[in-house]
Amino acid sequence: MTNRGSKSSDAMAAARAKAVLVILACALGMLPSNSAAGQGPVARPNAPLAIAGQPAELTVSAVSDWTIRVQLGVVGVTKPSSPQEEDLVLAQPEWPGRKLQVRLTEGVKFLRFGKLHVVVSPNPLTITVRRSGDRVIQRLEIEGATGNISFPLGDGPVYGLGAGGPQYDRRGATYSMENAHGAWNLAVYGGRMPIPWLIGTSGWAMFVHQPLGSFDLTGEEGRFEKWPSELALPLDVFVVGAPEPTEVMKEYARLTGFPHMPPIWALGYQQSHRTLTSREEILGVAKTLRVKRLPCDVLIYLGTGWCPSGWNTGHGSFTWNSQVFPDPQKMIQEMHDLNFNVVLHAVYPPKQLYGHAGDESAPVEDANHAANYWGKHLEVFRLGINGWWPDAAEDLSVNARLARNRMYWEGPQLERPDVRPYALHRTGYAGIQRYGWFWSGDVNSTWKTLREHIPVALNTTLSGIPYWGTDIGGFYPTPEFTGELYVRWFQFMAFSPLFRSHGRAWKLRLPWGWNTGEIGPTEINPEIEGSGLPDASELHNPAIEPTCRKYLELRYRLMPYLYTLVRETHDTGIPIMRPLWIHYPGDPQAVARSDEYLWGRDILVAPVVEKGATSRRLYLPPGEWYDFWTEEKVEGGREISRTVDLATLPLYVRAGAIVPMGPVKQYALEKSDGPLSLVVYPGADGDFALYEDDGVTFNYQKGEWSRLRLTWSDQQRRINLRWEKGSRVLTSLPRKIEVRLVPEKTVRTVQFTIKPLEVKF
Repeated sequence: MTNRGSKSSDAMAAARAKAVLVILACALGMLPSNSAAGQGPVARPNAPLAIAGQPAELTVSAVSDWTIRVQLGVVGVTKPSSPQEEDLVLAQPEWPGRKLQVRLTEGVKFLRFGKLHVVVSPNPLTITVRRSGDRVIQRLEIEGATGNISFPLGDGPVYGLGAGGPQYDRRGATYSMENAHGAWNLAVYGGRMPIPWLIGTSGWAMFVHQPLGSFDLTGEEGRFEKWPSELALPLDVFVVGAPEPTEVMKEYARLTGFPHMPPIWALGYQQSHRTLTSREEILGVAKTLRVKRLPCDVLIYLGTGWCPSGWNTGHGSFTWNSQVFPDPQKMIQEMHDLNFNVVLHAVYPPKQLYGHAGDESAPVEDANHAANYWGKHLEVFRLGINGWWPDAAEDLSVNARLARNRMYWEGPQLERPDVRPYALHRTGYAGIQRYGWFWSGDVNSTWKTLREHIPVALNTTLSGIPYWGTDIGGFYPTPEFTGELYVRWFQFMAFSPLFRSHGRAWKLRLPWGWNTGEIGPTEINPEIEGSGLPDASELHNPAIEPTCRKYLELRYRLMPYLYTLVRETHDTGIPIMRPLWIHYPGDPQAVARSDEYLWGRDILVAPVVEKGATSRRLYLPPGEWYDFWTEEKVEGGREISRTVDLATLPLYVRAGAIVPMGPVKQYALEKSDGPLSLVVYPGADGDFALYEDDGVTFNYQKGEWSRLRLTWSDQQRRINLRWEKGSRVLTSLPRKIEVRLVPEKTVRTVQFTIKPLEVKF
């Protein structure tokens, strides 16, 4: 009797527990309510799990405290391990976290992974994720017949999905994960480089590693649908539930890799050339930049093929064009003597030249043949080339694109193992941040393109690609291309990681080009809608060069601040250009704002994007801010109007900021006796850790770096300076430092050595 009663009690308890689980599952939205009442189809208990007619196994595992991985694979099928099947997307193939594996459509399962709670339920297969003690943050419903995924979009804007396409909130459109330079509205939004990483500002993010497909965000719920050419399995999805945007970005970097550390010269101004006429012209531009004292670090040369006369003899060629580079080694040395870095354009060659042996249809940059293709670069590279500009390649597969990105990172290191490479790409995929830079492609010179490229930039950087830029002035000239448009674009790119001037009618891309009375080679393409040239009256504008000089010098003065942001990006995955959402996620106006951004934590940038503008409306998040130019204090939490002239880009600095600035330099590594300046913006406590290394080598990985910790106490009106633990002092001591408290003009000059130092105001 006792045993029978005990079994009865156990059965009743089990039944009650099952009922509670079903009710809770319904409450969490995992099951339709009629399932709880016994209505509608219910999966046969312990039936084999199947997706698209194949026996499947579900694995849910922990990547970190804030990220889970959901994998569905075919039972009994192991992953390929041959080199040609190497996956280049993820930073590592597996994470050693706790795992749950399911092959049967069992009852509801509850799990805890780090700080996330996960519920797995059948019919349909649903994975629900919530934070501890919090509401549901995401729910993936996987269709058994197709493997497609439905998920709620939540409240607030949805960001990410790479470069190009409709901006800024990604809702309301369908996005194929197809790389294309002839993408939707290329002239305005740039080429499409998709990243299957979606951020919901209501508190979730999702990365679809496999399969390739499309995101349909036209409804209240989102859908991920595999391409017809893709198999339903394997399916591999990561869900991030971190509460803070900075943590969300760090989780993405954990999955696909933290951004590389570029050479500091890549952050300087880059002057591009096309349709070259002579040796004298090439060296003349370099010398003019130095004579005019217009800061510049990089000279870039397009290849013949995309223009009538470039550095080489045609597409895929590594033979110098002797008409303009008759003595390339000597010319490169002359440019090096002027402290310029030289970057060459490369388009992958015809497939029959360097493809698979016996297979002329194979792409040249797949995972097996990248090394072979790099060998074609070596003779030119050994002349002293500092970087590459790999163009095109949209037709390559995901792995082939990433293999090409990686080739331009690892190949140079075979020759120069301790020198950081540089490559500027037009194609790639998730993981490109480990290897190179990205620019938005061949866009038109119009005000609309300039205006729309602010949200393009933000969605790109939120997609894990921090080193982004666009051609200053737009690539294809139109009648809208004027000195005013060029200056506004120049100001915008002065606060973009990539600061490069490039495009057709290329002599108008020179800072002095708008006051010569000449356009130079035009290269107008009648097939491009809206193509045209500026009116001749625009070619005598004396205001353009001094305005360009102003922002060139400001960019170089801010290099200590910018280089510190680059190291932060390298360590954390947080981008340099940041939507206001990153630091003000609780402010709906900040979250929705797409026409301005933060340059790091402390500087707000509001580019002027309207023709003939005399004022700029912008939003300041809560707190006190300072106008960078006038140093007037402004209360935030509201929209304001800033008067502008042609030379003014509205910039605001957050109270509590400490902004390090250096002397004006003509190139990033120029030696200077000028002091380090620390500009303190009072009104709140603040700190900044100024990062420095040699800017060129990988010695920072060996501990050759320093961080100068700067701490401002607003109440005590003092700033403390000290070396952070682990720092190796790389500058001569004592170091002259000037400290100024805004808006005062008085400067305190101190000599800083090893010991902590306090400066009072």
